[in-house]
Amino acid sequence: MLLVEDNPTDEKLALHAFKRAAVKGDIVVVRDGAEALDWLFGTGPHSARDADVLPAVVLLDLSLPRVSGHEVLRRVRADPRTRLLPVVILSASREAEDIHKSYQLGANAYLRKPVDFAEFGVLAQALDLFWLQLNQCAVAPRGAR
Repeated sequence: MLLVEDNPTDEKLALHAFKRAAVKGDIVVVRDGAEALDWLFGTGPHSARDADVLPAVVLLDLSLPRVSGHEVLRRVRADPRTRLLPVVILSASREAEDIHKSYQLGANAYLRKPVDFAEFGVLAQALDLFWLQLNQCAVAPRGAR
């Protein structure tokens, strides 16, 4: 799982909730949109990473420094290597425009970011169950460009 979150408090809350929910597998955290793109495409400081190995799901905040969440989503959907990658928007925004634009750009889901730990725990369990255990991902063929 790739968590794209710039707020240290929200990051800690999410990681703690995922740990308590016993989410299996690695959770990689990047803190802005540019770093998310570098990590996904194996560029910049992440050029040594095997870009063919993608996370099961990306949890993407919208309000990010350097490159917005919407722009990250647009670039992910524009590239054949990541076009089918599940992206779940995890945002505090309730703005209809943000929700509409997210789906228009190809988000698989839009979830409101809970502020309460108990609610975040429920969300973490649901994300784990659906996206990491039950969902069958459509994977782009290796080498697709």
